[in-house]
Amino acid sequence: MSRYPRRRLLGALVTLLLLAAPVPAVARTAAASTPVTVPALANWTAEQGRYQFTGSARLVADSTPERRVADTLADDLRDAGHGIVPVVSGGARTGDIVIDVSPGRAALGAEGYELRSGARLSVTGATETGAFYGTRTVLQLLAQGDRIPAGRTVDVPRYAERGVGVCACYIHISTPWLENLVRDMAYHKLNQLLLELKVKSDAHPEANTWGYYTKDEIRRLVALGDKYHVEIVPEINSPGHMDPWIENRPGLQLTDSDGNKQPSRLDITQPAAFDYYTSLIDEYAQVFTGGSWHMGADEYMLGSDFAKYPQMLRYAREKYGANATPQDAFIDFVNRIQAYLAAKGKKVRIWNDGLTGANTVPVTAGTTVEHWLNVAVKPSQLRAQGYSLMNAAYALYLVRGGFRSDTKGLYDQSWDPRSFEGEKLVSSEGITGAKISLWPDNGRGETENEVAVDTDPALRQLAQATWGDPHPDATYSRFTARATAVGHAPGRRDLTRIPVTDGTYTLRADAASLTADVRRTPDGYVTLRTADGCLEVRGGKLTLNTPLQPGVEITAQTCDAGNTLQRWELEQSAGGFRLVSAITRMAVVVTDDGRLGQYPPDQRPPADWHLTSFH
Repeated sequence: MSRYPRRRLLGALVTLLLLAAPVPAVARTAAASTPVTVPALANWTAEQGRYQFTGSARLVADSTPERRVADTLADDLRDAGHGIVPVVSGGARTGDIVIDVSPGRAALGAEGYELRSGARLSVTGATETGAFYGTRTVLQLLAQGDRIPAGRTVDVPRYAERGVGVCACYIHISTPWLENLVRDMAYHKLNQLLLELKVKSDAHPEANTWGYYTKDEIRRLVALGDKYHVEIVPEINSPGHMDPWIENRPGLQLTDSDGNKQPSRLDITQPAAFDYYTSLIDEYAQVFTGGSWHMGADEYMLGSDFAKYPQMLRYAREKYGANATPQDAFIDFVNRIQAYLAAKGKKVRIWNDGLTGANTVPVTAGTTVEHWLNVAVKPSQLRAQGYSLMNAAYALYLVRGGFRSDTKGLYDQSWDPRSFEGEKLVSSEGITGAKISLWPDNGRGETENEVAVDTDPALRQLAQATWGDPHPDATYSRFTARATAVGHAPGRRDLTRIPVTDGTYTLRADAASLTADVRRTPDGYVTLRTADGCLEVRGGKLTLNTPLQPGVEITAQTCDAGNTLQRWELEQSAGGFRLVSAITRMAVVVTDDGRLGQYPPDQRPPADWHLTSFH
């Protein structure tokens, strides 16, 4: 009986097909001998023989950093079906995997590694992170079989920041989904996850409308990121898009010349606004331990303009003189936040669209600009002014129910991080890297599981374009065959698994009982069809086309296979099953008067449903 699961057999078959596919004669020898990975190896020097992984393999690690890398690799080997591989110190023997952190190997840089395959495998990095990335290559190769051809590679990334941005800011995203993302990012050597989200606030309980994460949830996610060398960068978008935080704080809302409050805009002319935002920074620092903070700074005047707010011009001129512009008040807020964070050892990141050129006050040096939109001030101008740039081009976006990045088109044109919206730079100097962005403009447009399917190819193409040659294979289909060969990260949970079979069930919880036909949906949830229709979240205020308020009622509506608000996760619990909305991520609660409603689990305990098959 083979030691490795069916997934690895499939990977090995795909690898053979990939290598057997027609290629130009010049490339045939190299292609036939170079192991398959994503990102593709920067180089490969083939040697005679092979490495054979067996049940007697050990992980050899001596120093503390080496043991951390080895311990993580041991966990992943176990999760990948390779059994328990012990971590030992001392001399290596045939069949072992040796982890080596050698600071003297400066040419490998902060994240590069050397892999040697022969009688044993050896992974060497100048840093712990470099050695860790070498183990990701080991895992990908072992996903395709227990034999690795003998040879050597020195693999060093071209860009320092290789990332994914996720807006979990209005539409909640489950923590298992985010954990899967962290694992897959690390497996493909991506190292930065931007999360725009709300952490439940102790200092400002009035802001705890739904969409938040508890501090313990974030601590666990950050710990996973630390283990897998993924920096998690938090964002509270400001001074625009602040409605999740200030909808119940009208005194902080910007007021226009007609006296209308703007719930999404923070009144940055008030000292209280700065104090409020920095208090949130301090609270986030309790759980986010990295050295970066993203303050957003985009779309502050989306759908309006500074002329509607004369207090902005007054503030700017009082502080910067008669030639100041309203935009200087905006830049002033950015710079004050930058100074506050710098004093705490953190670096600021902002989106580019607020830098319109209409300001006389410059953004403080050292701020990283993430460029996503083509505006008057071009990337080349920002570089000339000394700012570091990260490419977050709209071409790399995946919007729920909306725009999709053309991953094949980007691959075919050999897209790389020098290609910004509106301009391609000649040099990569000052470009930190690039990231894909997942945005919920239509919150009910897709479920998490559907987003995961869309994200996979974009994530791998971005990993390739930021680590090495953006076009390692002659065709996109050959590149996607790599992805099939290496599969997903070990430990990744199958979030599409349904714990019951299709059928008719009686569901009982507390004082409620209903009979429903339970059917799996193609994206791995269930619908519950009763005699009156399918259960659906409906009612209350809509945010991004989605009922996100706690307490919104769950009622039977006309069944519609395309309606994502009728899809439910059956989450196993100690008391049976919980029904969790696939979109709002709130659980069904039985109210005191016997109705069904949605609530966050820390506001009202979810109902535990007992399912009895109906015959």
